[in-house]
Amino acid sequence: MNRIFVKLTNHYVVRRILQLIPVLLGISLITFLLIQLMPSDPAAVILRAANNPATPEAIAAMREKLGLNRPLPVQYLDWLWHVLRLDFGQSFVTGRPVLQEVMQYVPTTLILTACATLLIFALGLPLGIFSALYRDTVFDQISRLFAYIGVAMPSFWLGFLLMYLFSFKLGWFSVTSRGSLTDWVLPSITLAWAPAAVYARLLRGSMLESLSQNYVLYARARGLFERLVVVQYVLKNALLPVVTVFGLSFAHLLSGTVIVENVFALPGMGRFAVQSILNRDYPVMQCYVCLTAVLFVVVNLIVDLTYSYFDPRIRFGKQEI
Repeated sequence: MNRIFVKLTNHYVVRRILQLIPVLLGISLITFLLIQLMPSDPAAVILRAANNPATPEAIAAMREKLGLNRPLPVQYLDWLWHVLRLDFGQSFVTGRPVLQEVMQYVPTTLILTACATLLIFALGLPLGIFSALYRDTVFDQISRLFAYIGVAMPSFWLGFLLMYLFSFKLGWFSVTSRGSLTDWVLPSITLAWAPAAVYARLLRGSMLESLSQNYVLYARARGLFERLVVVQYVLKNALLPVVTVFGLSFAHLLSGTVIVENVFALPGMGRFAVQSILNRDYPVMQCYVCLTAVLFVVVNLIVDLTYSYFDPRIRFGKQEI
């Protein structure tokens, strides 16, 4: 029996990984075509970045050097072959390898995302759980107010408010140095507030629905402790929608880093991407889009596998039995 379980589980994992291949190829094609449709000629951008005159002759020579005169399918296949080897070319602005440039800003974004994720679960899950257990109480009303404010308030406005109150007025946190963990508090709160509010409302509704199910009534009738009923029967089933939404909202979290990093002047990937857009640094833009898309796809794969762990019906569907 255990061998059958492992075999079916491995089959599901392999099938999900294989399904990522056409998705990643589609992302790479769209990324390549979007850059090709830009109004500015990459050859002219490179010449201007190097302070060289963008004469028609110079542009034609640069296009020949970059291979931009070749057919688009040939250009795409050549670009894809280099991307598979993690070669995104050179930056138009600095002339350095793009991946080397981007990797300098990855740690800041990863730290910000990790801190925000911890805050999301540390705030959203307890609020959702206790709001469901103490429905229509003062705590539930406060939790609802927190959720409404979190969903309605733009992240950039929240960041400015937190910065003004806790940095300029109270002086509790710094917005310039990154020498300690306390310096990440305000950016993390700004990034985590809206997702935490969504998870709190979602978990509250899911738990209220689970609490009204017959299996909860039977568990209570058996004389089980209320804490055991909530953790083993209610919370486990109520977390399924939250796990799913986390995969879908990860894109929102990544897009939020762009705003938060610019508000708090954090040297992260989001701020670097905005600068590359302003400078029309096309290789950096392509690298950022590809890395973000791959990260988003991988996180969704992990979420799907986690969801299948909580709900074995996904692994052992009719087609796999």
